[in-house]
Amino acid sequence: MESRLEKALWSIAIPGFGQLMNKKYFKGIILIILELIINVKANINTAIVLSFLGQTEQAVELSNYQWLMFYPCVYLYSIWDAYKDACEEKEKPLLFLPFAIAAYVETVGVIYSKIYRIKGVLLGPIFLPMACIFIGLVIGFVIRYLVLKISKNYQ
Repeated sequence: MESRLEKALWSIAIPGFGQLMNKKYFKGIILIILELIINVKANINTAIVLSFLGQTEQAVELSNYQWLMFYPCVYLYSIWDAYKDACEEKEKPLLFLPFAIAAYVETVGVIYSKIYRIKGVLLGPIFLPMACIFIGLVIGFVIRYLVLKISKNYQ
């Protein structure tokens, strides 16, 4: 458990690091390059700083949403892939499901991050997609659990 969690956490920090730890060097380097390109083109680091400083409107204005839309899929794929490669074979059935659903839900979060407000507070391009990741993972793990349970009952 510790190894797969460690690799997933490194992929959360920087997409591709978990792959490097799994000795998947080509895939890891490609993911790191993709992360750097998307990060720079979308102005993600600047949006993070501005968001944490409470300047969400400015973060929205500086973010390049055409590039930002790519980030959820690269990010969640990297985490899933690092975690999957560190798991034993019996733990893998439908393991992609929570991560794929989280990527979809986070992408929806990116789309609405310019306009969605909670009690008048704009969450912006960082906090709304981050919240959506957790919502997507919960939905995905519940669906995975139910599908595996139902399929086990039919065997």
